[in-house]
Amino acid sequence: QVQLLESGGGLVQAGGSLRLSCAASGSFWRLNNMGWYRQAPGKQRELVATVTSDDSGGITNYADSVKGRFTISRDNTKNTIYLQMHSLEPDDTGVYYCNAMVRTHFWNHAESAYWGQGTQVTVSS
Repeated sequence: QVQLLESGGGLVQAGGSLRLSCAASGSFWRLNNMGWYRQAPGKQRELVATVTSDDSGGITNYADSVKGRFTISRDNTKNTIYLQMHSLEPDDTGVYYCNAMVRTHFWNHAESAYWGQGTQVTVSS
């Protein structure tokens, strides 16, 4: 089983910054693509940013609404990804979820998707 634990959310004024962390633990062979998603009240969950595995080039992808303000990164030595958020806006408010595509065994190339419990980010105007 794989657990994802997010941290770093909180309340911040518009224009401020926050850094989210997501640490993976448990039994698994490899973490492949990982990412951050968010869900605002009354809205569907949406992609914020993703990063591929180092084997795949560590390629990042961002939602248009956060490009130039957010940066996703990963530290494979700690099985952790980060989301550095700058110039936060009230529309960034929501619950931020960590996602990981996990290869659980070396003999099984299939991936399983795991989600964290979410961390609240609130940006006041």
